[in-house]
Amino acid sequence: MEFDRELLEEVLRTSLSGGGDFADIFIEQTDSSSVRWESGTLRDIHAGEICGAGIRVITGDSYAYVYRSNPTEAALRSLAAEASRASGEGREVQLRSLEDCTPQLVHRIERDPAAADIAERLEYIRRADTAAREYSAQIQDALITLTDVEQRVTIACSDGTYAADRRVRTRLSVNCIARKGDQMERSGYAPGKAMGFEFFDSFPPEFTALKAAESACLLLDADYPPQGVMPVVLANEFGGVIFHEACGHALESANVAKQASQFHDRMGKRIASAKISASNDATLPNEWGSYHVDDEGVPAERTQLIRRGKLVSFLTDRIGARKLDHPLTGSGRREFYAYPPASRMSNTFIEAGKSTFDQMVSGIDYGLYCRKMGGGSVHPSTGEFNFAVNEAYLIEHGKITRPVKGASLIGKGPDVLKKIEMVGKDLSIGAGMCGSVSGAVPAGVGQPAVLVSQLLVGGRT
Repeated sequence: MEFDRELLEEVLRTSLSGGGDFADIFIEQTDSSSVRWESGTLRDIHAGEICGAGIRVITGDSYAYVYRSNPTEAALRSLAAEASRASGEGREVQLRSLEDCTPQLVHRIERDPAAADIAERLEYIRRADTAAREYSAQIQDALITLTDVEQRVTIACSDGTYAADRRVRTRLSVNCIARKGDQMERSGYAPGKAMGFEFFDSFPPEFTALKAAESACLLLDADYPPQGVMPVVLANEFGGVIFHEACGHALESANVAKQASQFHDRMGKRIASAKISASNDATLPNEWGSYHVDDEGVPAERTQLIRRGKLVSFLTDRIGARKLDHPLTGSGRREFYAYPPASRMSNTFIEAGKSTFDQMVSGIDYGLYCRKMGGGSVHPSTGEFNFAVNEAYLIEHGKITRPVKGASLIGKGPDVLKKIEMVGKDLSIGAGMCGSVSGAVPAGVGQPAVLVSQLLVGGRT
């Protein structure tokens, strides 16, 4: 779905004809595929397509947004007239000619998923299913889903920005069910990258399946956890979900501008342990949350959020940058064209430190090692959280001992940041989907292993 630049300039001119300071057009075509496998057989094949466009007119720090599916040239002209009528009176704007601002290609796709047939997709799934079942006779079933998405976007703005991006992502999810007598446990692993099917060179189906099967079987022999305040070691990769949920959202300008963030007045001040530096980086090659330009046509960048414990930046979209008088960070994102963009995280992580995992564990007389985090809830304005732990172990006299299940971590994001005493070298980033005001978007969450000196652990006794 392509429109020539002369038409887009005409549409932008019409959009601003009734007033407004800035206008942009977002055009999208997304193709997705999903293959689901359960109980050793193919359960579902789904292919979907999203095709649409949205036009936004910004006046001051407010905006009007209109959109339509399957747009034609006539439809774009009609949308522009509608946006113009909906916008308020703004200053007179000199529309600039569109110039290509697309950054140099970084996230290269080696094996296009669109070229793979169902037989190839099923082969990856069967390999995962076989590996899971061969791991142990305790594995009763494997639920496997292979998904791939290709999103093509074009953004044209009244400031002359013209940018395009192709975003391809592949993910394999394996959930294993283990059984021992009447007891059943379930655990999963779901890596994903902004890659084509070369993804399977780095994450073979067998690797993903064994991670899920091992965890499910381990839970069969796990005890329930102790309760109380204790030292906690959070593993790398998806351990970063606590930072993402309890702190990252509070650094998005959409929350900061409304003062719905505990950090809205903390710029330049210490909000974390001096051991902590944290960044948001959409430029990481082929990482799950990466892109070349955001959904407002702004080039992706690496933004350091916290430097040695001090808050140094927020994440902004165009509206947030206006409201906060803060630089743009290329963080305007949306699920698809029906949503106006908002400031969102891409790949957000605590940066690597200097400690080793053994150093963290050896100094703990009694505590908890959280190897795999689960879901949770967070109060956005205070950072209060409650997260489930899917896989954990006791730490006793400086050694990791028995597995435990059913643990939860309870606390406040700002407090946890201040209580991190050691930061590991083993930075890794996991794949997740993040929901917020502009829908669900792919987001990388990560960290190295970290030691929190005191954290409340809950769970069944």
